Amino acid sequence: MVLLENDAFLTELTRLFQKCRTSGSVVITLKKYDGRTKPVPRKGHPETFEPADNKCLVRASEGKKKISTVVSTKEVIKFQMAYSNLLRAHIDGLKKKDKKSKGKKTKAT
Repeated sequence: MVLLENDAFLTELTRLFQKCRTSGSVVITLKKYDGRTKPVPRKGHPETFEPADNKCLVRASEGKKKISTVVSTKEVIKFQMAYSNLLRAHIDGLKKKDKKSKGKKTKAT
């Protein structure tokens, strides 16, 4: 997985969306990130870890290509605006459901 800066992540995400326009899918996940690079220690060895600030880890994958970025609290608004504009531009590839016409219902007498 490649950890990118926020702007580079959005650019690469745009490329992933364009690549999957006709077929394929892009999976995006978001989760809270506290900055740990090692797993949480077991009960016998408590380690106190205080994150400096809250961060968000954003991951995107398409097939074997995986990218990620870490968004800090200071950059959330800017990132969210760019991210939402990107989604609006590329979300039109969704398939529409076929609505079944129910017609007139017959009354039971």
